[in-house]
Amino acid sequence: MANNTAEHPPGNSVAEGNHDGDFGVTVMDLRELMELRSAEGVSKIQDTHGDVQGLCRRLKTSAIEGLSGNPVDLEKRHTSFGKNFIPPKKAKTFLALVWEALQDVTLIILEIAAIISLGLSFYHPPGGDSEACGQVAGGVEDEGEAQAGWIEGAAILFSVAIVVLVTAFNDWSKEKQFRGLQSRIEQEQKFTVIRKGQVIQIPVSEIVVGDIAQIKYGDLLPADGILIQGNDLKIDESSLTGESDQVRKSMEKDPMLLSGTHVMEGSGRMVVSAVGLNSQTGIIFTLLCAGDNEEVKKVKKSKKQGPSENRNKAKTQDGIALEIQPLKSEEATESEEKEEVKPVKKVNVTKKEKSVLQGKLTKLAVQIGKAGLIMSALTVIILILYFVIDTFAVQGRSWTSECTPIYIQYFVKFFIIGVTVLVVAVPEGLPLAVTISLAYSVKKMMKDNNLVRHLDACETMGNATAICSDKTGTLTMNRMTVVQAYVNDTHFKTVPEPDAIKPETLEVMVNSISINSAYTTKILPPEKEGGLPRHVGNKTECALLGMVLQLKRDYQPIRDEVPEEKLYKVYTFNSSRKSMSTVLKNADGGFRMYSKGASEIVLRKCSRILDTQGHPRIFKPKDRDEMVRKVIEPMACDGLRTICVAYRDFPAEAGEPNWENENEILNELTCIVVVGIEDPVRPEVPDAIVKCQRAGITVRMVTGDNINTARAIAIKCGILLPGEDFLCMEGKEFNQQIRNDQGEVEQERLDKVWPKLRVLARSSPTDKHTLVKGIIDSTVLETRQVVAVTGDGTNDGPALKKADVGFAMGIAGTDVAKEASDIILTDDNFSSIVKAVMWGRNVYDSISKFLQFQLTVNVVAVIVAFTGACITQDSPLKAVQMLWVNLIMDTLASLALATEPPCESLLLRKPYGRNKPLISRTMMKNILGHAVYQLTIIFTLLFAGETIFNIDSGRNTPLHAPPSEHYTIVFNVFVMMQLFNEINARKIHGERNVFEGIYKNPIFCSVVLGTFILQIVIVQFGGKPFSCTALTIDQWLWCVFIGVGELLWGQLISAIPTHHLKFLMEAGHGTTKEEIKDDEMAEGADEIDHAEMELRRGQILWFRGLNRIQTQIKVVNAFRSSLHVGLESPESRSSIHSFMAHPEFVPQSEEEARIPTIEETGDEIDPLPSASSSGAGGGGEPPSAFPHSCESSI
Repeated sequence: MANNTAEHPPGNSVAEGNHDGDFGVTVMDLRELMELRSAEGVSKIQDTHGDVQGLCRRLKTSAIEGLSGNPVDLEKRHTSFGKNFIPPKKAKTFLALVWEALQDVTLIILEIAAIISLGLSFYHPPGGDSEACGQVAGGVEDEGEAQAGWIEGAAILFSVAIVVLVTAFNDWSKEKQFRGLQSRIEQEQKFTVIRKGQVIQIPVSEIVVGDIAQIKYGDLLPADGILIQGNDLKIDESSLTGESDQVRKSMEKDPMLLSGTHVMEGSGRMVVSAVGLNSQTGIIFTLLCAGDNEEVKKVKKSKKQGPSENRNKAKTQDGIALEIQPLKSEEATESEEKEEVKPVKKVNVTKKEKSVLQGKLTKLAVQIGKAGLIMSALTVIILILYFVIDTFAVQGRSWTSECTPIYIQYFVKFFIIGVTVLVVAVPEGLPLAVTISLAYSVKKMMKDNNLVRHLDACETMGNATAICSDKTGTLTMNRMTVVQAYVNDTHFKTVPEPDAIKPETLEVMVNSISINSAYTTKILPPEKEGGLPRHVGNKTECALLGMVLQLKRDYQPIRDEVPEEKLYKVYTFNSSRKSMSTVLKNADGGFRMYSKGASEIVLRKCSRILDTQGHPRIFKPKDRDEMVRKVIEPMACDGLRTICVAYRDFPAEAGEPNWENENEILNELTCIVVVGIEDPVRPEVPDAIVKCQRAGITVRMVTGDNINTARAIAIKCGILLPGEDFLCMEGKEFNQQIRNDQGEVEQERLDKVWPKLRVLARSSPTDKHTLVKGIIDSTVLETRQVVAVTGDGTNDGPALKKADVGFAMGIAGTDVAKEASDIILTDDNFSSIVKAVMWGRNVYDSISKFLQFQLTVNVVAVIVAFTGACITQDSPLKAVQMLWVNLIMDTLASLALATEPPCESLLLRKPYGRNKPLISRTMMKNILGHAVYQLTIIFTLLFAGETIFNIDSGRNTPLHAPPSEHYTIVFNVFVMMQLFNEINARKIHGERNVFEGIYKNPIFCSVVLGTFILQIVIVQFGGKPFSCTALTIDQWLWCVFIGVGELLWGQLISAIPTHHLKFLMEAGHGTTKEEIKDDEMAEGADEIDHAEMELRRGQILWFRGLNRIQTQIKVVNAFRSSLHVGLESPESRSSIHSFMAHPEFVPQSEEEARIPTIEETGDEIDPLPSASSSGAGGGGEPPSAFPHSCESSI
């Protein structure tokens, strides 16, 4: 099979610079061409253009030189064929966000209460103030005061408006920040094209029709194109077709390449034929956007937003589309691995249904909400009963029609008090604190080289108990150099001089290295004088090319002599082959194949080796064992990577071999040289790993490298310490230990291996995924494990996706790895992960600090309102005052406590893990301790305040009485105590010094000062709306003094040892072992919401119904109507979730049940196999976990 381009030269090369006249082909022609697949496409190209070269001529481009890059020409192409850009979805307007914020149930109740209160305050019945209505109208001094009844209702509405605006503004700024992040990811997205014969990288948005793009393993194609030269190219088209099998591309059979699909193997060049909205992905996107139903747009757009810029949004905004792809393509082509691919697909169901913290917070908020509801209901009932009994039974009055409005006004007042108790009880500040804390951290993490793609990943990282790290590039510098070589039966400890090697050997070695490597790999001169040469492309190949240069030879002339078009066949490197081979056709009709790869693998296929004279001699298995012992193992023990370079000649008389039979071809090789490549450990890594170990995080190295090399590097990094009985094993042995006789992974067997495993060498992507999944699912240790994984290759996709947090390499990482990850390390450095841990723990602690503060306020306010209402028939803290406490304490405190910067001491404690409660015993001690102090003070003031301060009592005042000094002091003291307790809340682990590092947080200082100033304004000038009256300077000093008492009391509480207080409950637990076991039983079914189950069933039926429909447009219309119904269900709006309400923050499980379009199911396929094999179009579940979607619905 010839993979080279057609022989005749292109008509229109760059040199001619022909920019006048139109192109010989229109946008519509190209669109129609790209809609065809495989053989149809080939015949269409032959009928219309002769061949691909003919198409290149019509597009005025050269297959070798590419475009000229002339701005006039590029502009013309933009106008003729469009730009490679798909406009993003419009951001929600501020008003839309305000409307969303108004949906909060407690706010709605408050609004209704306030409106009723307002209405009734304006209604004055004739004779209503007569004595007949009891004490109702008593104490109203003048008309003016009676007219002021509306103020309370108006003030409540005003407070609600502020709460809504703050929430909406927060959401708006969050979305804006998110889009900023998005555009940053997009700007960094570059692709390799050839212009003026030079290989350059340009931003994806600048690609035009006619560009010659170089594609390689791991790329995500940014535009549609037609293959003009390919080596062993396999593409995963599941994002467009839903078929998980990799599609082999070749010029003869299937040259059509589509945007949004992943290159899983091989390399090649394509001529770009459609960009932006004219590409296949763009067309689908346009069709979907035609629908006016926003919901339809949201769900389906995410699915198809594949190409260029928007493909990042696809994952990040709706959290599903491209997340699903790499999983299906894992190694689907290799049959022996098929079995292992199945469990992978379950990932999507359980993955990120809620982050650890969200799960705990939701539970906690629900518990608090229930308690608040009961308290508020009790308050209202007691108030009404007390009033009714007192008025009608004790005073013996009868209900008369003229008194009705006044009585109703009383009931409304009671209702408002009840609602206020509820409002204060429910910590709405919680979602706000989480959002602020996460958003603040994400912004700061950018500076620490962590680009966070999913907000919750940042907090999950704080809980991490294990990190499975790659070796190359993460722990090591990924700057490879050859330091030892074994050639001509001699082991050189440094790179030999050219004259130390026989000329024939040198010749074949230099040719082999120069030709049998990606031509995109180059060594360029340093950017700065005296700097190191720049390595471009594959780093291992750069090391080999570097050796060629050290041997005083040059690789470029050899490549110029044998351009890529002349390569007869290329077997590109992949994770199962672990080698790369290139075949050339000789002049006599024979063939020569050059190979290189992992030494123990290539040496097994060698039957000869070049001896001291440079002649091939027989190389027997015993010679090989000796070589492994004497050469390869010593190199590996020095931490070197060993690569073997070999060749094989196929004589012309034997005829052309069958290139498809790889086992036959890659055999009978002749070994030329074995080199030892050094990849030095990054200088900062050992220190970072010590920090991780001190912080209770186990670091494991998972690498494809030789076990001796891996062990040597692990010892250098500090992953393996002398005198410890940790395991180092190879993938093969690992699989033998964890699989049963049927070859299935057993969790019990895995549980015996992973706790001691530190290095897994020669591992396949499947091994990495199995290990990560096994550790996450394991319940063998006290706490469940939270696992972070680093990866850079396409093959790391499944493990990155399965992990709780996936880190992709920003520099060396492939597009597929970045798509599957949660955080991108922009400097590829392990020490950045330690910073992510620090930030993650800081988020967790910030939220705990806020909770400790918030719950103290809540407990005190609820008890005061409840007992006050029961004893004095009126809440000492009025509705508006409560709202002020709620709004200011919530919003501002969340701002103050959520922005505490992290410190190194965070890394000195063990991780919390999955099921550690949010509120520890120490925090519970603080909450209850401070509540006792505050309640004592407030009740003392409430019932004895008038005598202490020598003022009038404020208890039992009539309906519209003016505010009293007494109650103003109670309110003021309450706020002062909260203010000083906010300083106490800065420490949650029982530390003594609560002021430590306070000056490092200007936000905290300004919030405390700002609240204090606002409180002065409210008390002195708030008047009737805030039920306050101005206080004297003495009274103010007393209030502040009582507040400062909080700090002293805090010292007293921290002196009490927590371990004596066994009776204290903890709250906000994560998932327990028992719950997990049930989940496992249900194969993850319980983790999907029931509504989703219904949608799943619907999916299968849709497959059946729509299976035979051919045209996309009909499909889109059909789906538009179906989705209209399926997705009208209102979004969950509980307080704690409100910050998840944007599409970009929807956890994956909520969006999981995507309705697949026809392309995902394939046109003419039987519905059920498609549903199960591609996991319902990427929804993803193994057939075993399918009962709820197939059998039950059919």
